[in-house]
Amino acid sequence: MILIALVLLAGISVVICGGALGNLAQLRFTLPWTIGLALAIQILIISVFPTQVPPAVAQGLHLVSYGLAVLFLITNRHIPWLWLVGLGGLANLVAIGANAGVMPASPTALAGAGLTAARGKFQNSTTVSGAHLRFLGDVLWIPRGWPLANVFSIGDIILAVGVTLLLHSVCRSRLARVAHRPPPAHARRTRHLRPATSRP
Repeated sequence: MILIALVLLAGISVVICGGALGNLAQLRFTLPWTIGLALAIQILIISVFPTQVPPAVAQGLHLVSYGLAVLFLITNRHIPWLWLVGLGGLANLVAIGANAGVMPASPTALAGAGLTAARGKFQNSTTVSGAHLRFLGDVLWIPRGWPLANVFSIGDIILAVGVTLLLHSVCRSRLARVAHRPPPAHARRTRHLRPATSRP
C-alpha cells in the first residue's frame, strides 16, 4: 500500500512539474506478463487467500513473484532508471530469500506502526526468529495514527526513488529537462581552452 501511494505521489509530482503522463503509453516492455503475474501472485497470497494457502507454499510463491519481477526488470533495463527500481527490488528479494520467503520485520517497527502478527495465515512481512540480513528487512515505519501506517524497508525506499526518477525522465518533466540540460556554450568553450604557456 505504501509503494502504491508513493507511485501515485510521484505521478502527481510529474504533472505539477509539467510532465506528460501520456508519454508512458510509448514505452514498449519486454515480457510484460512477468510483472503482471508477479503482482497477481502477491495479491492472491496476501489479500485473497491468506489462510487457504499453506504457509510453506505461500512463502515459495512469494519468492517466485519476486523472481518474476527481477526477470522483468532485467529484460527491460533499457528503460531509464529501471535499474534503480531493480536495485530496490533486489534488496527486498535478498532479504526474503535469506528468510525462507518472508520479509523479516523489526518488532520495534511493527509496534511503532501499530501492527500485530496474525496467526494462521501467511504474512509477507513479520517477525522472524534469528532473521538473516535484518537490516534489509522492514525496519522502518510510518507511526500508528498516521495515514498509511505500516512498515517498510530500505529496498522500498530505493524502489520508490527509482520509480519517481523513471516517471520524471520518461514524462519529460521540468526537473528531468533541467537535469539533462547541456551547459551554456561559453562554459563548453571555457572547458576546452588550454592555459597559455609563457616563453622564456
